[in-house]
Amino acid sequence: MSDLKRSLNLFDTVMLVSGSMIGSGIFIVSADMMRLLGSPFWVLICWVLSGVITLLAALSYGELAGMMPDAGGQFIYIRRAFGKLSSFLYGWTVFTVIQTGVIAAVAVAFARFTGVLFPYFDENHILFYLGKVSISTTQVLAVLSIVFLTYLNGLGLSKGQFIQRLFTSAKLLSLFGLILLGFVVGWSSGYWQNNMALEFKPLNPPDSDSPSLLIGAIGLALIGSLFSSDAWNNVTFIAGEIKQPQRNIPLGLIIGVSLVTLLYILANLAYFMLLPAVGSPEGLNTIEKGIAFAANDRVGTAAMSSIFGNVSEVIMAVLIMVSTFGCNNGLILSGGRLFKSMADEKLFFASGARLNKNQVPANAMWLQAFWASVLCLSGSYGALLDYCTFASLVFYIITVFALFHLRKSAPTAHRPYKALAYPVFPALYILLAAAVCINLLIYKTDNTLLGILIMALGLPFYYLFNRSKHVAKVP
Repeated sequence: MSDLKRSLNLFDTVMLVSGSMIGSGIFIVSADMMRLLGSPFWVLICWVLSGVITLLAALSYGELAGMMPDAGGQFIYIRRAFGKLSSFLYGWTVFTVIQTGVIAAVAVAFARFTGVLFPYFDENHILFYLGKVSISTTQVLAVLSIVFLTYLNGLGLSKGQFIQRLFTSAKLLSLFGLILLGFVVGWSSGYWQNNMALEFKPLNPPDSDSPSLLIGAIGLALIGSLFSSDAWNNVTFIAGEIKQPQRNIPLGLIIGVSLVTLLYILANLAYFMLLPAVGSPEGLNTIEKGIAFAANDRVGTAAMSSIFGNVSEVIMAVLIMVSTFGCNNGLILSGGRLFKSMADEKLFFASGARLNKNQVPANAMWLQAFWASVLCLSGSYGALLDYCTFASLVFYIITVFALFHLRKSAPTAHRPYKALAYPVFPALYILLAAAVCINLLIYKTDNTLLGILIMALGLPFYYLFNRSKHVAKVP
């Protein structure tokens, strides 16, 4: 039985959903999407599609959250529908790369943009070597940020709650303000009309011989926008500490995902109003480079330079530091609860099940922090994220399948919230997500197969944990 206390309200739930979703992706990935598609219209379509796909999943998760308002969320849903092996493989993949890999990537993004203000933190500033692996000041700062946030969240839920409210509110207001300024300044620039006249013409086509080039390019471009929209499901991990979870989790998911999707679409509209979509990699300034060839893919910084000039780099650095710091707080706060649920089921290290004197699963959070720090120092977090994009989508599909399964196997279960337009919307999500998976299999075969390998590596660990459990029962 969990000793976790329910103290988070609907506002906190929305802050956790939106705060976990908004990291650095919205300020960066549109450049690569533009190179893949060559058309602002299709870039915007991808952002809309990502929002629709995410919202369809969130609507399905709302019903499952209402049925099972316990800490662990998605892990609990999969276990109830398909058993412990499936749920362990999900938890294993989340621990080895999905959660910890994202924490590492977001921490490094925080450190990189801190380097704009404090040049000491630079990836080329090597402090020492661990064998053949170089450790830079950026990596050290990333690790320190993870340790600091883990320590703060270990002091009690109220600390994590305060940080989440403060940083998520700040970045939502800042992003909205920048969008508003973008519309006001960019409306008369003339770039909008010219950009929307551009037709599909990829600058970096996935496969020039493919008969379905547009579909392939959209599938690959969706990876960036879906990644930027991910982590919304983290709120289900912390369900055991949310007041009225049957009401607040479904509402929090719908409001949070809808809010972030709207902001993402508006942000991209502002980009296309402020900058030419296609420039030149040899361009001498932000206007000549355009969105497709923005320096280091920093589209947000390039767009703001047309408003604030040279100081825009500092403004965007501060905004992204706030955004990534708040994002990682939500990820660290919620991830520990998932691993505690696994430990409660004897499918994780036993110490992960214990609560500290502040009634939070500190051990689980420190285990998460340790592995995320290893990924930071190894420099492999970026590759691991690519490998597991496929695996992450697979588990989303499996969870939505759980909704269908439980409708049949547990028809009388209490469902305070039912998925909207069932079975059409859940089925539509499965079809869309499966299409993205198939596209990944075709165009990113190596990364997809490595993602499957990481999932499969969980099998021996599952039997190891089970064996340990049975051995412990022997007198």
